Amino acid sequence: MTSVRVALLPLACIATALAQAGEVRAAVAANFATPLAQIAEGFTAATGHTLKISSGATGKFYTQIVAGAPFEVLIAADEETPKKLVSEGLAVAGTNFTYAIGKLALWSAQPGYVDEQGAVLASGKFAHIAIANPKIAPYGAAGLEVLKARGLADALAPKIVTAESIAQAYQFVATGNAELGFVALSQLLVPGKPLVGSYWLVPPSLYRELRQDAVLLKTGEKNPAALALLQWLKSEPTKTVIQIYGYGHAQTKP
Repeated sequence: MTSVRVALLPLACIATALAQAGEVRAAVAANFATPLAQIAEGFTAATGHTLKISSGATGKFYTQIVAGAPFEVLIAADEETPKKLVSEGLAVAGTNFTYAIGKLALWSAQPGYVDEQGAVLASGKFAHIAIANPKIAPYGAAGLEVLKARGLADALAPKIVTAESIAQAYQFVATGNAELGFVALSQLLVPGKPLVGSYWLVPPSLYRELRQDAVLLKTGEKNPAALALLQWLKSEPTKTVIQIYGYGHAQTKP
């Protein structure tokens, strides 16, 4: 009888875990959508919880959350938006943290088009440059900062093609609608896929640090799956994925 009980115990544990498994609805910044899809696989395997992902511009998600969108976790492209949601009572205080440091790249789908110093920006030998809407997309704001730092913002203003998100900015360049554009490095370093075109990794001194924060929204406060997701974002498997995609690891602020 004892051996039978021992044999049945793991099955009972599995059944209990499955019974408690839930779903969490997460809004994720477009630059982190692909890494999160990979992270979600490990999350589900480890916890039994499933992740429902919506990707887009951080600013757009802020507007939707204020309007009552049923997201339970926000995985943003900045640190300001999660803090703002906490201050407005729409997110849970003390749950926001930096999960990654984003890196900006100037990219062209054409090999050899972008040099290692980004001098192509001053050449003016292009008709369009794609930038995510700086009002709602932190990476777009960072791209605009780079142009200002290089003293090119006014000269290149007529050539800027504004995208709704960093994902659309990537698509504009990938399809040839813009010869080059500012994208997230993570969009170029996709595991298992060869690098297409050429890029300049923009020095971090040219734009404000892209500290990307996650936060638990009030709608997910009582959802164990939402709490588990935030913990999983801090796990070693997640840190490995983040590093593979070219993000920097977050350092605790003094």
